[in-house]
Amino acid sequence: MLPSRTHAPPVPSPDLSIVGKYRWTICALVFFATTVNYLDRAVIALLKPYLETEFRWNAGDYANIEIAFKVAYSLGMLGAGRVIDTLGTKLGYALATFLWSLAAMGHALVSSTLGFSVARAFLGATEAGNFPAAIKATAEWFPQRERALATGIFNSGSNVGAIIAPLTVPLIAETIGWQWAFIITGALGFVWLLLWLKYYEVPARQARLTKAEFEYIHSDVDEMAAPIETQSKVSWFRLLTFRQTWAFVVGKFLTDPIWWFYLFWLPDFLNKQYDLTGTAVALPVATVYVLSSIGSVGGGWIPLNFIRKGLSAFRARKTSMLLIALGVFPIVFAQQLGQINMWLAVLVIGLAAAAHQAWSANIFTTVSDMFPKRAVASVTGIGGMAGGLGGILLSALVQKRMFVYYESINQLETAYFIMFWICGGAYLLAWVFMHLLVPRMKQISLER
Repeated sequence: MLPSRTHAPPVPSPDLSIVGKYRWTICALVFFATTVNYLDRAVIALLKPYLETEFRWNAGDYANIEIAFKVAYSLGMLGAGRVIDTLGTKLGYALATFLWSLAAMGHALVSSTLGFSVARAFLGATEAGNFPAAIKATAEWFPQRERALATGIFNSGSNVGAIIAPLTVPLIAETIGWQWAFIITGALGFVWLLLWLKYYEVPARQARLTKAEFEYIHSDVDEMAAPIETQSKVSWFRLLTFRQTWAFVVGKFLTDPIWWFYLFWLPDFLNKQYDLTGTAVALPVATVYVLSSIGSVGGGWIPLNFIRKGLSAFRARKTSMLLIALGVFPIVFAQQLGQINMWLAVLVIGLAAAAHQAWSANIFTTVSDMFPKRAVASVTGIGGMAGGLGGILLSALVQKRMFVYYESINQLETAYFIMFWICGGAYLLAWVFMHLLVPRMKQISLER
């Protein structure tokens, strides 16, 4: 059911000309980190043709390597959220990026299929720190009304990373070898690390922040009385007693696997359906992720526009997510459109990917809408683990078995047809469950 419109008057906009803009510097840093994060994880999908030849992989081998990443990522998300809530955003984010950059570069040393599974597991466990840290940084640095927009902007870094990858990775592999693709992309994390350590600090300790911007950041919350670092931590078990946590968990469980599918299988789809290999996949893949970037930022703008028209933040978020879920559904016609022209398939997949990123910008923001800042990274980590588990189940129970079977009878297009229907329905199903669990806004109090 579409949430009803409130009768509140339009929310007045503050005079941002006197507020300051340092919070957008923080957003830019998080955007950069997310770009590197997704660039590192996208490399293997583009090197798949080279690695298949060298290591004699089939669809099952590649699915096993993908599952190793997802298992580690899922478990890592649960721990990463707690570590970042404990260490704080600055140190926690820095540690995660340092470790995942080492893991990404370490792929260059691998010489076996098992070795790739191990390397992907290390990458998954360490990359899990990105989103809990990013969402926590956004909660610390942005008022509620701007969080979806800020999340959409930094989350578009995942698309930029996926755009850069097809434009660079095949070229690097063909000129100086696939090992260098892992080394060069992994090294970018250390560049970010230097900038992060120099420019990031929580608002209360940031000397570059004006008093007006500090007050604006905290204008719609009541958490200024005590610094986040001094507030007591909340156990996972207590967080799991809230329906709001389960709404986020279910939403991530059902929709995260779809993004994994785009990320790991889109180059293979283009190869198997249209015989695109090497640098030929660059433009179609980049097009999908350009559209995704637009969707990510647009997904942050949609609820902001609704809020300005008088909807509460929660209703604006939920209404936006329903519209976005409907925007994914046309992907079920991707193959039929692709029979007319490959670019029609690319565009409809791009629309679905854009809708996913718009969905992500909003579902992440529901955490900071409903939970105090000291629990944001932990709840994000729990949901991220659920998303990873969903990805594992999709890979193990659907993709691995289904793709191997249809590949063996030379009907791989049927496997993709089934997957596109799964993609088309996942978001609508997630929205329904989230609405049933949390039909109206209730902010969580963690005080005993």
